[in-house]
Amino acid sequence: MDLFSYRNGELFAEDVPVRAIVEQAGTPCYIYSRGTIESHYDRLVEAFAPIDPLVCYSVKSCANLSILRTLGQRGAGMDVVSGGELFRARAAGVEATRCVYAGVGKTDEEIVYAIREGLGSNDVGLFNCESEQEFENIARLARLENMVVRVALRINPDVDPKTHRYTTTGKKESKFGVDLERARRFFERFGRDPYAKLVGLHLHIGSPVYTVEPYREAMAKTAALVETLAADGFAIRSIDLGGGFGADYESLQSPTLQEYANAILPIAKPLFDRGIRFILEPGRTIVANAGILVLKVLYTKTSGEKRFVICDAGMNALLRPSHYGSFHFIWPVAPGESMVPVRRTPDPQLPGTVPQDVVGPLCETGDFLALDRMLPANLERGDLLAVFTAGAYGMSMASRYNSSPLPAEILVTGSTVEIVRARETFDTIIEHELAPRRLVIASDAGTMIASNAGHLEPIE
Repeated sequence: MDLFSYRNGELFAEDVPVRAIVEQAGTPCYIYSRGTIESHYDRLVEAFAPIDPLVCYSVKSCANLSILRTLGQRGAGMDVVSGGELFRARAAGVEATRCVYAGVGKTDEEIVYAIREGLGSNDVGLFNCESEQEFENIARLARLENMVVRVALRINPDVDPKTHRYTTTGKKESKFGVDLERARRFFERFGRDPYAKLVGLHLHIGSPVYTVEPYREAMAKTAALVETLAADGFAIRSIDLGGGFGADYESLQSPTLQEYANAILPIAKPLFDRGIRFILEPGRTIVANAGILVLKVLYTKTSGEKRFVICDAGMNALLRPSHYGSFHFIWPVAPGESMVPVRRTPDPQLPGTVPQDVVGPLCETGDFLALDRMLPANLERGDLLAVFTAGAYGMSMASRYNSSPLPAEILVTGSTVEIVRARETFDTIIEHELAPRRLVIASDAGTMIASNAGHLEPIE
């Protein structure tokens, strides 16, 4: 479900014509629907109500402060994978005690920042630990800070989610977490540390996952591990089930949230009844269909048998098609009543369409958003195109390649429109390069270049 719909042949974002937004905001721009975000969050909470999970929104999927604030006010915590994402969550008003912190490469500065903010100080906000060395480092830094923190071990249940190999994260050979065989030894070695309390398990099998069976299998293996650890004297107090639920890039592509819940709850509910707290980390399933990317057609041309639609942004604004081979439905903003698609598919089966490549302006052959896509044959310079299901991993993966300014971000609430991230300008692209700063390197100390990590303080 989303609140982008065609009325009389013209696309609306909630109650506002997209064309009217673009007339003031320009292109390229991301447009988000607050109503869609809130509805998806509410439906997720309702589906998993029997285990009353803390829903920690995946900041990496779309990190705009207004979206984080919207979800935080709804009751969400945040799933962060860097010090910068934790800083964003805090700036949006979300307490660190309602954040979970994953990621295989946490720096000392990031860990100490999180500890000082209070992350890990209760049984909800946890460090999700990915390796033995990382655990030792978290424990060391907690001891230096004279703080006790709580940690969940990320496990790999060795379940194949049948998704893209770049986003498969729960197989045994993954760089993330530890396999089940190592998990028991991990608890035996570290489970009694006085500063880093190992109290939880964390798993995330991949994204997007379009069947429920991998979750059922992963949950069953996790439940068995809980029993094994209990026999060894280690009580698990929380289980973070991760995220990865699908979104409808094509119409009716993904199971419903209730179907995901139905696969997980029969195994999770008995653990919940024994006092284990559950955490979910949704991102895509909340924001993917809550956002569109709007582009302007700059030129059209035909080379041989190939027709190109050249737009004012491509992989710099939306990397997923080029990087993952991902499908995003693309259609004109104002196609007319006779050309409104019933379903979002590669070929909407409408007359007057021909195969076309939708490409960007960058100096890369891989700069495309769609290849051989059935689109109206009468597209021309100045037309607006909407790229649907672009709310997740769109703006968060955008780049300034070819010194392209980042797009604007717009949030629509009913008939109210807000610019929640201003469009970059040429001036803002170069602002961090205008004042070079010379580093003083001690001649007897080899190469000693100190990094400046923004607001993070150096660790002695």
